[in-house]
Amino acid sequence: MFGFQGGETGVTVARKRAYMRDAQRRWPFLTNFDASTIRNEVQLTALVGDRSARPRAEAQVDVHDWMAGKEF
Repeated sequence: MFGFQGGETGVTVARKRAYMRDAQRRWPFLTNFDASTIRNEVQLTALVGDRSARPRAEAQVDVHDWMAGKEF
């Protein structure tokens, strides 16, 4: 998701970095390592739910709302 895959354009890399910073502002417990290993919405939802001690359904809504309109 936030990780880089080689061969990506500078625009794509900049967009992913901006998304990562935005996610870290929204969820301060999200480390750079966490962000670099998260590959999809399901993994981000699990991390947000576990680290914030919120029900999975609530974390899912939060992550889904945050991801709306973003292109990974």
